[in-house]
Amino acid sequence: MIIDCHAHLVPPSLLAALKEKKAEFPSVKMIEDGASLAFSFAGRKATRPVSKPLSDIDGRLAWMDREGIDKQVVGGWLDMFGYELPVDEGAAWSRLINAHLLDAAARQDRFIPLATVPLQDGARAAEVLREAHAAGMKGTMIGTQPKGVGGVLDDPSLDPFWQAADELGSIVFIHPVFESGDDRVHDYGMANAVGRITDTLIAVSRIIYSGHVTRYGNAKIVIGIGGSALPFVLGRLRRNYSLHTDTLADPDAAMAKLWFDTILQDADALDLLVKCVGTERVMMGSDMPFPIGDPTPRAILSDAALDDAQRNALDGGNARRLLGL
Repeated sequence: MIIDCHAHLVPPSLLAALKEKKAEFPSVKMIEDGASLAFSFAGRKATRPVSKPLSDIDGRLAWMDREGIDKQVVGGWLDMFGYELPVDEGAAWSRLINAHLLDAAARQDRFIPLATVPLQDGARAAEVLREAHAAGMKGTMIGTQPKGVGGVLDDPSLDPFWQAADELGSIVFIHPVFESGDDRVHDYGMANAVGRITDTLIAVSRIIYSGHVTRYGNAKIVIGIGGSALPFVLGRLRRNYSLHTDTLADPDAAMAKLWFDTILQDADALDLLVKCVGTERVMMGSDMPFPIGDPTPRAILSDAALDDAQRNALDGGNARRLLGL
């Protein structure tokens, strides 16, 4: 079984339901763009419209067939997670997204859905996560910046969420958000090329040093974009830890628990990741349907210095183990 561990889906039924339920979300301005929608949460800047490939299920399945992919792990679209919403409204928004992801997976069993949770409130996020697991989901995809730009995943108010993820053995896929918080990346396409990396690196480094990764060690934390430069800066993280061992958690202990995808677009970079963390927690991923992702995600496995057993592990074996399939 070949599994793509990192993709996104906005089921067409969800877009239809959102249009019908506008009145239930007074803090969301829905901007119709042809058959699609854009969103403004709590008066903030509007998102991009939901792109057609995010909702094109037939097109996605055809692409999977071409690439020899049997199943795909799908989260929602980060732009529409709505962390800026009031708590009750945000919980209802997350539940609606989750219901339609579950329905899409029931109709097409090649999709394995990850829930979204209202990360603006740790207790409510824990509640929605427990509901998602009860409904058959394996975990959640979360953004790097809860509560909007500048939010941090080690915020003490999020402890109930992390405790629930730990108790449930939940997959927690940490994914960059659209706004990295650094205006310098808004030129030259750098929001995708660089901003996603720095955003994720900062968010994950915080939960490494705070001890979250080891404290909530039963949660299965997945870091996108091949670890987002963590292997390259691990020496500096170690050095910083050596200077502050009384206040920081050990980055090597954290790295031994994290999981990673292969979206690096460079076989030498994948070789570095594998040299750093081994092959037991690295999984093939595409980031479909986004152009900055990898449209031929299995090719890097052939180009990297992997033997057949390692290649098979990355191509689906590790994901099967993570998902309990």
